[in-house]
Amino acid sequence: MDNKTKAFVYAFLSRCYEKELDLKAIKDLKNSIELLETIGEDSKEWFLSSDDEKILEELNIDFSSTFLLNSQPVETLIEDSKGEILVGLQNPVMQFYFTHGYEIDMNKTQILAPDHISIELGFMQNLNYRGEKKAAFDFLKEHLLRWIPPYLIGVKSLIQTPFYKDLADFTIEFLFSDYEELKEELEVGN
Repeated sequence: MDNKTKAFVYAFLSRCYEKELDLKAIKDLKNSIELLETIGEDSKEWFLSSDDEKILEELNIDFSSTFLLNSQPVETLIEDSKGEILVGLQNPVMQFYFTHGYEIDMNKTQILAPDHISIELGFMQNLNYRGEKKAAFDFLKEHLLRWIPPYLIGVKSLIQTPFYKDLADFTIEFLFSDYEELKEELEVGN
């Protein structure tokens, strides 16, 4: 997969985990049958057989219940037994961003954690646009693959809608696929 396509997928995933989908996003998905098929057949059927308002309501409830109330997709919350969000350069993700020239202006987002799944996926989007394959490989290995697959597997039992169930599976598959592709391209050993 080329860098531009990967960047698109990372941008899409980042947006899906950032906040609830709005009506425009739902309409865009309904008009992107190929994207819905890629995410999952259940999602495609659900989007095509339900009206926009019903989808909006169910997705908003599901997103809020799964990713806000019951479990937040933040690396340090998942990885650190203290249940604290690490800020500044004491956060390993912030160190990685800083080392690779990526600055996050937390004032421009509603997300308060620099290691939120949406921010980390946005970072991967940026690395793909810049063609920084080694940094992308390292970030996948050191951060994303360590916590996102177990997190999504763990919250899957909380998810009610076909879209977020399929999105969780798709995210896991995509991250592992990207990792294997980069590993082969960079000729990196285990």
